[in-house]
Amino acid sequence: MRKLVFIAAALLVGSLTVQAQGQFRAGADLALPIGDAADLTTFGIAVDLAYIFEIDDNFQAGPFAAFGHFFGEDIESGSFTIEIDDVQFLPVGGTAIYNFNDQFSARGYLGYAIGINEGNDGGFYYSPEIAYSISDAIDIVLAYKGVTTDGDSFDAISLGVDFWFN
Repeated sequence: MRKLVFIAAALLVGSLTVQAQGQFRAGADLALPIGDAADLTTFGIAVDLAYIFEIDDNFQAGPFAAFGHFFGEDIESGSFTIEIDDVQFLPVGGTAIYNFNDQFSARGYLGYAIGINEGNDGGFYYSPEIAYSISDAIDIVLAYKGVTTDGDSFDAISLGVDFWFN
C-alpha cells in the first residue's frame, strides 16, 4: 500500500509540473512533539518541498513531499535506561494556501506519511499552518503536524521558515 501511494504521488507531481508553470517552495522547521509523541521523542526536524500553482489571486495549491525525523527519548527506569528509536516519516500529498493579504496566509496539508523506521507503518498526514511573509521569498510558519496511525496519533507543533523560488 505504501509503495502504491508513493508511486501515485510521484506520478501526480510529474504530471502537474509538465502541464503548468508554478513556483517551488522549500521549508525547514523544528518541531516539539506533543501528546503520546512527547512520551517517545524529544524534538524533531523536518524539511519539505512543494510545487505551488496559483489558482486565483488569493488561492494556491499543489503537491508536496517532506521528511520528518524525531529523536527518540531515553527513558530511565530504576537502574537501567530504555533507549527509544528515532521516528521518521515521509509525508506526500497535496497542499492548499489561502492568502488573507500580502503578509498572512493559512495553509493546509493532507496526504499519507510513509513510515521510514522499522515498525512504523505510517498513516494519514494533516497539517494546518499559519504563515507570515517577511519578504516575497521568505515566510515564517507556525504549524500543527499530525499523523494518524491505527487509532493512535503522532503530533507535533513546529516553527519554521519557507523559501519561495521562481
